[in-house]
Amino acid sequence: MSLASAVVLLFLVMGPLGNVPLFLTAMRDVPPERHRQVIIRELLFALAIMLVFLFSGRFLLSALNVSSEALTAAGGVILLLIAIRLVFPSEERSRKEAVHEEPFVVPMAIPYTAGPSVLATEVLLMSQEPDRWPTWLLAVLIAWSLSAAILYMSSYLRKLLGDRGLTAIERLMGMILVIVAMQMLLEGISQFFT
Repeated sequence: MSLASAVVLLFLVMGPLGNVPLFLTAMRDVPPERHRQVIIRELLFALAIMLVFLFSGRFLLSALNVSSEALTAAGGVILLLIAIRLVFPSEERSRKEAVHEEPFVVPMAIPYTAGPSVLATEVLLMSQEPDRWPTWLLAVLIAWSLSAAILYMSSYLRKLLGDRGLTAIERLMGMILVIVAMQMLLEGISQFFT
């Protein structure tokens, strides 16, 4: 996988446009003058978590004796489930969490930004080609930077695109993610049988 492919994959999995309404809802009880400070703090927490997991996740899987084929197939299944939720959201499975004070790590850093699908994708990349860690690190930093820029401007984007526009873009990203997930799943199955 190239650097560009890894960046696109991580960006799609992070789903920053889909997270705009979630971030704004989580900050409903935060004074408007603190919004940008809270967003920056939570995004930095998310980056720290993603970097820790990027470098330590494969050791956990190695200790559990998980093969790269199983990880590739499982990553495809996880991404497929996330993508289906993006394309076909339901009220009873809403990703919104009730926050009644200033958010701290949960839910904005985890799971909105550094969610299970992002962490699984990082582990998958590192497990398949651990010697390319500088490429994966750069991919994480670029994807995080793009997501951070979008989330930092969340209130402006909501005004510009509206809730319907954000929803339409999130569904489109979900459909692209379905294709990526199926490719990963088929690769894992193919590697297992060869």
